[in-house]
Amino acid sequence: MRTLGKAEVEAACMGGGVFACGGGGWLSHGLENGHMAVTLGRPRLLSIDEIPQAGMIITLSAIGAPAATSGWEMWPRDYIRAFELVKNAVEQDGQKVVAVMNAQNGYSSSVNCWMPAAYFDLPVLDAAGDIRAHPTIKLGAMGYAGEGDVETIQAVVGGNRSQGAYLEVLARGSLFKTANILRVASVQSGGFIASARLPLPVAEVRARAALGSVSKAIELGEAMLEGQVSGPEAVLEAVVKVTGGVWLARGTISSATLRTEGGFDFAQYTVLDGKDEFKIFTMNEHMAVDKNGTRVSSFPDTICLFDVNTGLPLKTGDTQGGMSVALLHVDRFKLPLSSGVKDAAAYPELEAMMGIELGKYALEGGKKTKKAKKGK
Repeated sequence: MRTLGKAEVEAACMGGGVFACGGGGWLSHGLENGHMAVTLGRPRLLSIDEIPQAGMIITLSAIGAPAATSGWEMWPRDYIRAFELVKNAVEQDGQKVVAVMNAQNGYSSSVNCWMPAAYFDLPVLDAAGDIRAHPTIKLGAMGYAGEGDVETIQAVVGGNRSQGAYLEVLARGSLFKTANILRVASVQSGGFIASARLPLPVAEVRARAALGSVSKAIELGEAMLEGQVSGPEAVLEAVVKVTGGVWLARGTISSATLRTEGGFDFAQYTVLDGKDEFKIFTMNEHMAVDKNGTRVSSFPDTICLFDVNTGLPLKTGDTQGGMSVALLHVDRFKLPLSSGVKDAAAYPELEAMMGIELGKYALEGGKKTKKAKKGK
């Protein structure tokens, strides 16, 4: 057990920014929610073995396009209300909620569930639907995408109050039909919205989730924060040391395109490193990298762009042409994996939206990177 305080908030958000892979929310949003959580109470981080084994676990997340500019608004209490809606529905079904967990890591995603944990005095489970951020609920559904029409309960809360866009939506039914409803709600609310979803028995979470994901983000963030004292290169060195990752490239972004459509951000970035061209394919998060036309990194590998002038991970919405960057690759097998990223049924939808192959790399082990540049 670990009591979560201000230091853990800052470390989880910083380390989560690496696993955000360009998405995963905002640092300021994560710090606001995390600091509020540890002011409301003293949330505790527990392993799967430390929580009650009979009961349900609810996942907290944010849904929408991280680069959305249409006036999204989420208050810390929106996560509490979304959780309350699902918790009440679960209890009406005669079941007890024994813990909360995050859908993924990210600048703010790593602390999404801390607020309801503090408010309702529930443990934060040291696990996630995926250790790195993912764009679709099928990837975060912990393997249920290929198991038919699974029934579930999901809720979203939030929206721009000044524009009359505040929404509360509780949906019960097919996992993916309700997920589509929540995605539409995120667009209608202003582009981003708080969500509670997919209540599951402890045994199912044990078998399917990426266990240890929160403590890994905290460990990484602690090393990065310590490195900041010595400058950006020390931060970058800390990242590869903790993650076991490698630098695919250090160069300049020669081109950057971004559009928001259907509640998702779609982007492509080209990084020039000497004579080599690295093309990064992004849907909310960085999903694949081609070097001179050959795939060298692909989801669920961790793929992250860093601003070499600060040593910090870049969000999709903040990544622009002309920036000096470092491109990180962490092989998927160095990190805990959930059942969702191994689920073949999760990839056809993703490939159709992105227009690239992803499933064959994810399900057949991917293409291993043999050589990479050392940090300077």
